[in-house]
Amino acid sequence: MKMTFRWFGSKDDTVTLDQIRQIPGITGVVGMLTDIPAGEVWSEERIRELVVEVNSYGLELEVIESVNVHEDIKLGLSTRDKYIEN
Repeated sequence: MKMTFRWFGSKDDTVTLDQIRQIPGITGVVGMLTDIPAGEVWSEERIRELVVEVNSYGLELEVIESVNVHEDIKLGLSTRDKYIEN
């Protein structure tokens, strides 16, 4: 089992990566990109930036969570396919 800590990002979390790395046993974070609107593509560059930021504190980005799902997908609207492709 890997011990991780949920982290909302440097703009949205009052707990810093420096503080997280001081917690005994924690080796990584569960991260997210909350600044990207639902239905928008998460670019590889933006994900890479998050990985580099987390790694710079000696931690691993173990899991991505809270991927925003567009309302059109949730409601089964005909426009959902556009967002599913993203």
